Amino acid sequence: MFKGIADLAGMLKQAQSMGSRMQEINEKMGAIRAVGTAGGGLVEVELNGLGEMLRLTIDPDLIEKNDRELIEDLVPAATNAALAKAKEQQAEAMQSIAGGMDIPGLSDALRSLGGEKPPPTT
Repeated sequence: MFKGIADLAGMLKQAQSMGSRMQEINEKMGAIRAVGTAGGGLVEVELNGLGEMLRLTIDPDLIEKNDRELIEDLVPAATNAALAKAKEQQAEAMQSIAGGMDIPGLSDALRSLGGEKPPPTT
């Protein structure tokens, strides 16, 4: 019976530790800034590591030309470029937070987060 209580206390301690780790991860992701551009800098998008768009800049000349189709093409391209950069930074931040912990599958998950394919299993 007492062993069960000790196990429960250990699990609660692990849950608290995981909760503070998750808060730390969230804070790090919110602090990440990634900028993507398209059209030679005509459109610029800034995202944080949580994937939230912080800023969108469209060159005034592009707006004056009233080229809606071009704007519609460049905004997603700049956003996707920023997302790719944010994912790379997320993977780096996660590795630093993991601090060498040997969690099965973590390396593969971080590689896929950064856009890499996991190595084939044999």
